Amino acid sequence: MKISRVEKQEVARFLPLPLFTSSVPAGFPSPADDYIENSLDLNDYLIKHPSSTYFARAAGDSMIERGILDKALLIVDRAIEPRQGQVVIAAINGELTCKVLDIANKQLLAANPAYAPILITEDSDLLIEGVVVHAINTLCTP
Repeated sequence: MKISRVEKQEVARFLPLPLFTSSVPAGFPSPADDYIENSLDLNDYLIKHPSSTYFARAAGDSMIERGILDKALLIVDRAIEPRQGQVVIAAINGELTCKVLDIANKQLLAANPAYAPILITEDSDLLIEGVVVHAINTLCTP
């Protein structure tokens, strides 16, 4: 899965949107609740460390079993210490990739069995660029 940075765009700093109190069932429907509990700003909800967070765009299907689809918008936090099993953005030998960090076995893993692990040897030039904290997938285009 290749990664590309998302160019900075001018956006409003605070955009509260309605947050309904009732959950939306993914199974059987239930009566709708029109009561708006509060408002939600996605920046507050998705970004814990604004000064160390960036967006990247995923390309490919190697992370599909972790819910990262082709063209997903990734929210990446550099302030989080990378740990075993986390999805990270890694620069390995100069190439950026999105993979699962497997420290125990010294490798980067795809979340799709069609892709082989990337072994991290002593000769590898590895830099973890951040931990992927959210992936936003587009389900349909307007």
